[in-house]
Amino acid sequence: MTTFQAESVPGQPPPPDSVRPRDSTAQAPTSVARLNDTIRGFIETWGSVWVEGEITSWNVRSGNVFGRLKDLSTDATISFRIWSSTLQRLPDDLRVGDHVIASVKADYFPKSGDFSFAVSSMRHVGLGDQLEKLERLRAKLRAEGLFDPRRKRAIPFLPQVIGLITGEKSDAEKDVRRNAELRWPQVRFRTAYASVQGDRCVPETIGALKALDADPAVDVIVIARGGGDPQHLLGFSDERLLRAVAAASTPIVSAIGHENDHPLLDDVADLRASTPTDAAKRIVPDVAEQRAVVAQLRSRLTSRLTQRVGHDIAQLEQLRSRPALRSPESMLDSRAQQLWMLVTRGRDTIDRRIESQSQRAAELRTALRTLSPASTLARGYAIAHLAEGVIVRDAAQAPAGAPVIVTVGRGSFAARSDGQVSEDSGEAAAEPRTSSERI
Repeated sequence: MTTFQAESVPGQPPPPDSVRPRDSTAQAPTSVARLNDTIRGFIETWGSVWVEGEITSWNVRSGNVFGRLKDLSTDATISFRIWSSTLQRLPDDLRVGDHVIASVKADYFPKSGDFSFAVSSMRHVGLGDQLEKLERLRAKLRAEGLFDPRRKRAIPFLPQVIGLITGEKSDAEKDVRRNAELRWPQVRFRTAYASVQGDRCVPETIGALKALDADPAVDVIVIARGGGDPQHLLGFSDERLLRAVAAASTPIVSAIGHENDHPLLDDVADLRASTPTDAAKRIVPDVAEQRAVVAQLRSRLTSRLTQRVGHDIAQLEQLRSRPALRSPESMLDSRAQQLWMLVTRGRDTIDRRIESQSQRAAELRTALRTLSPASTLARGYAIAHLAEGVIVRDAAQAPAGAPVIVTVGRGSFAARSDGQVSEDSGEAAAEPRTSSERI
């Protein structure tokens, strides 16, 4: 722990109190003047140091500058002053929001107890240094997948409510709103103002982002800022803001600076617009263009329908022109006439066939009658058969005394055989006798 040691000042009497500051007690306190002198003596032994930070305050009074320098990653700040003689040797474009390196020497004013740093040199951080830091951060975030196109969310075709984060009364706000409303007059905005440069840029932008992201009515969020010195755009490459954008659930559009400006926010956001005006054109459709598209589609649909209806009508007319549809009665008459002719022809054919078959049947009947045993019997022949029904074809089948049945042209009668008759007995052969004749 640092303690203070009173120093004697040559040519001056010793301090009125006899107690050194580090040995003071309630009974023997040291004086304010001696304490301040002791502090000043201790601080003056530090010498000059180089410090890096961001200018957050810059006030010019009587040619001298009084300001504050902020740490790049925390909220720690220091006061500094630049005498007019030193200011003449410094760059003339130093301003609030600049990232600088300064050579400072601590100074303490015993009379007022104020502590400050006198600046002997101050310059912007080299662009190469800044780019190197940004490239290291870019590589880190890319390795974590924050730049992966697959994680980017789709921008809605027609957002009903647009969340806008920008500086209050800024040209960027006017550009976004004017161009969006010109393209789609019904579009609505929820605007959250934030500092767009300086030490408040990152925390205020993150706060505005979280507020709009939590609003369920907001469909897309635009972070917009006009162009400026690259130093002033460093807040939009801050790792804290980039991670907040990556964690948001609402699609984010980056519209920072001009076409050539490229903060890391462009890579993390879901859509990069080159300017605030471009952002309005990218997220809101042009009502005139959409009406033209609708009219073109309607015309194309009408043309297609007209062609289809015309084609169907032509096909219908072609079908109607066929005889079957043009005059169905004539076809029925023609078919009826053909049917009548076929029926008549069929009837004639059947009649001729019946007549022919009748004649054939008569011929067959005559032939059958001629060949029939009854016809033979009618001509005087007879058939003899034994009692058991066997026809007598050989005289030996009817020996003498054998009963036989004789069938003649009309009926049958019983007889008895007298035996076989000799073939040379003409009489016997011509006039056979049977037992029935004897009876």
